[in-house]
Amino acid sequence: MKSLPARLAFLAALVSWLFSVSCSREKPAGESRKKKTVETLADLGALPLQATDPADNVSSPEKIALGRLLFFDPVLSGNKDVACATCHHPDFGYAEFLETSIGVNGVGTGSKRRFKEPNDIPRGRRNSQSVLNTAFNGLNLTSSYHAASAPMFWDLRASGLEEQALAPIKTLDEMRGHGFAESEILGVVIQRLNGIQAYKPLFAAAFPGEDNVINETNLARAIAAFERTLVNGNTRFDQYMRGDSAALTASEKDGLNLFLSSGCAKCHNGPMFSDFKLHALGVPDADHLKESDKGAGEDFTFRTPTLRNLRYTAPYMHSGKFANLKQVLEFYEDIGGGKIRNPHMKPEQMDVLVRDLDVNFRDISRIVEFINVLSDDSFDRTVPTSVPSGLRPGGNL
Repeated sequence: MKSLPARLAFLAALVSWLFSVSCSREKPAGESRKKKTVETLADLGALPLQATDPADNVSSPEKIALGRLLFFDPVLSGNKDVACATCHHPDFGYAEFLETSIGVNGVGTGSKRRFKEPNDIPRGRRNSQSVLNTAFNGLNLTSSYHAASAPMFWDLRASGLEEQALAPIKTLDEMRGHGFAESEILGVVIQRLNGIQAYKPLFAAAFPGEDNVINETNLARAIAAFERTLVNGNTRFDQYMRGDSAALTASEKDGLNLFLSSGCAKCHNGPMFSDFKLHALGVPDADHLKESDKGAGEDFTFRTPTLRNLRYTAPYMHSGKFANLKQVLEFYEDIGGGKIRNPHMKPEQMDVLVRDLDVNFRDISRIVEFINVLSDDSFDRTVPTSVPSGLRPGGNL
């Protein structure tokens, strides 16, 4: 047995060691401890009830009516078989019920759409985003909103609905096809429109006082004017944010709180529930791709999508890989726990915000319940009975 002095010396040494271990866990002097930021209701917001027009494209009933016809007219595509509405149809919340788009040489609607045979057109790489509320793209709570610079597409390659409207016409697999070069297709489309007598008075009424009124600029302006009418900012969540506390049930409010505490609002914030920034999350590729889709800048980054109207626009993510919202949230649970679902990505490529995600399986159903509150079925579903070209409205559906 140790003597009393020896035991006292041992205890002193033990206390000294424990103290040194404790101190070693403290942050160095001057280094502030980082506290996890949790978003609040103030980081979200209600949508405006109507969109803002850019200064050079003020809306009018005539312009909107023309834009609707053009949106549904397949005369804008190389083979006259695809319209804007083919992949953005009212029946599917102005999106489509497919993982990724089938444009040129396709037939059918929704999950039944397929390529006709023979086929030499590649399938689209990405899921078709809804046109609903795209007039509000870029809207946030911290800076001024400019319709002309609104961020578009999964990779932000276009700004404003006017620029976005012409891009699919020039894209091989979406609307152009093999018959025309990218540099010539818009000229061909304008020549076709000038040759259709019924379009002439419609363009003249939409753009009064202009010479050579049927041109690329006015084609884009008309389509964009129509798309700015496709808004629905009066969901029950919007009503709640405007002061109606009874607009959400207790369970939906619980889901809202879980949505905030889990870190979802770090990217899905503001009135559109999107920061409109690029993030690398390791979303799995669509099954049909031969090469991985590396997104904007070849670094696997894609724009944060809005969470509005998701009830009508499945499947989800840029690859359309997830069939329902439960699968989406399970994906976020995985990446929050360090799992990378895209085998082509390296850990260092993942967005740093992933570290702040804390989605738990037990909370998923309540978060989904809240997200569904962001949907509103009171949007315009009008499909023209005919279009001036005489082709089938919406293309080969």
